[in-house]
Amino acid sequence: MNPRYILYIHLVINDIILLTMFTFIQVISYIVFTINTSLCIVSLMIAILANLNNPLTLAVMALECYIAICFPLRHTQICTVTKTYIVIGLIWMSSALSVLPDLFVALGTEDPEFFRSRLFCLRENIFRHPQLTTKRDISNIVCMVIIWLTLFYAYFNILFTAKAASKDANKARNTVLLHGFQLMLCMLIYVFQVTIEGLTYLFPKGVLTIRFTVAILIQVLPRLISPVVYGLRDKTFRRYLKRYLFCGANNQQQKL
Repeated sequence: MNPRYILYIHLVINDIILLTMFTFIQVISYIVFTINTSLCIVSLMIAILANLNNPLTLAVMALECYIAICFPLRHTQICTVTKTYIVIGLIWMSSALSVLPDLFVALGTEDPEFFRSRLFCLRENIFRHPQLTTKRDISNIVCMVIIWLTLFYAYFNILFTAKAASKDANKARNTVLLHGFQLMLCMLIYVFQVTIEGLTYLFPKGVLTIRFTVAILIQVLPRLISPVVYGLRDKTFRRYLKRYLFCGANNQQQKL
């Protein structure tokens, strides 16, 4: 019933969705190399939506910290469970509005036979219209600028509004900084294709190995690190985690 933990769970769920789709695409591509175009589109759309949701969720989490510190008396009125679910719905809606034009352009410009063919599952191989690349770059830049401004706004308002000696204020500032670190990890996805192209140019015979290794380092590891770091530093989360871990261990010992 705590909006902060609802947002955190939403962040973790997005990571789970993204990693599931990523693993599916990578394994299928590594084993059979090409897959059905329609299946690739569905998998990519789900993965792209989850990937776009993460930075937006981090921005909302930073604003929640800002409200908790700068407006503590109004926090329970502003940050309610109902409003949190509405914000999550808006996050999904804005991500969908960002990626659906790509799908509509592909449906309108590609031959119907294209969607029954097989190809190597990459976003560039599906959404091939040249204007889509420009549109994607512009939307990514605008989105990242807005999110970074939100993080800076939250951080500096917490810094100057709250008392320096306040333990909660110090924790909130560190949390917003952690959101910035998580956002930088999310932004590694934008150098994914460039890194693969550069390494493939240097080592043309190891395309699959390069793609698999870079994907693990850039897409998987950041999403394994950030939720663990954010979750384990929270006292409430740690307390419940220990309780369930120890309860599970005690139950196993009792069965033995």
